[in-house]
Amino acid sequence: MGEVTRLGEGLRAYRLIAGMWIRSSLTYRASFFLTLIGNLVVTGLDFATILLMFTQVDRLGGWTMPEVAFLYGLSATAFGFADLVFGSLDVLGTRIRDGSFDTLLVRPAPVLAQIGADHFALRRLGRISQGGLVLAYALTAIDVDWTPEKVLLVPVTVAGGAVIFCALFLMGATFQFVAGDAAEVQNAFTYGGTTLLQYPPTVFGKDFVRGVTFLLPLAFVNWIPAAHILGRPYPLRLPEWTAWAPPLVAVAGCALAGLAWRVGLRSYRSTGS
Repeated sequence: MGEVTRLGEGLRAYRLIAGMWIRSSLTYRASFFLTLIGNLVVTGLDFATILLMFTQVDRLGGWTMPEVAFLYGLSATAFGFADLVFGSLDVLGTRIRDGSFDTLLVRPAPVLAQIGADHFALRRLGRISQGGLVLAYALTAIDVDWTPEKVLLVPVTVAGGAVIFCALFLMGATFQFVAGDAAEVQNAFTYGGTTLLQYPPTVFGKDFVRGVTFLLPLAFVNWIPAAHILGRPYPLRLPEWTAWAPPLVAVAGCALAGLAWRVGLRSYRSTGS
């Protein structure tokens, strides 16, 4: 009962803080919409790079352009939601270093909700929109015999992938309790993770694919569910049921990240400044 109460308090605090930043960003609406469009265009350059590749080749690692677009859409949309919710966690290291993290500890609100909603940037909707547009295109372009099971797997995959990325954001933030300021290390696994998932697993070595499947479970964000939908061989010849594993991996990742966060928070020692 206590955990449910704390969760409710955290969600309420997050909503109030995020709402404050949203109202602030909408004060200058023209500036906000220009920034939103700019964010959409800049993130779209990633997919433009893929399109340029396909002007020179017909297949990439044996995957067609619509199939790679499907991977891209799943990854970019899932990451966009996670970045919107927890993208501000990379400032934790700076707050620890300059001592401003102490102010969060004395406020009557969960610390994670405060740091997660800090500088909530609604402009990040541009990344979600861009990823969603590519995903919509891919869904109409790929050659798939759609069944109710495969249709349902698409939103399940996006939701599971978003939560997996949220767990990675939280794990990266927790590492900053030890490293002091390691935002770039965190970004290597979050922003870097979504970049590598835009390409099919067949272009990477098997040892690398094993690492992002069993150690850092990024493969469950899109590679494995997409292989099931497209009728392609699973990476590492995994069992067929693993296509539906993203929600399970997401729950396990959140549990591990939440535990690490609590340990890191208890180990925090003020800068004394």
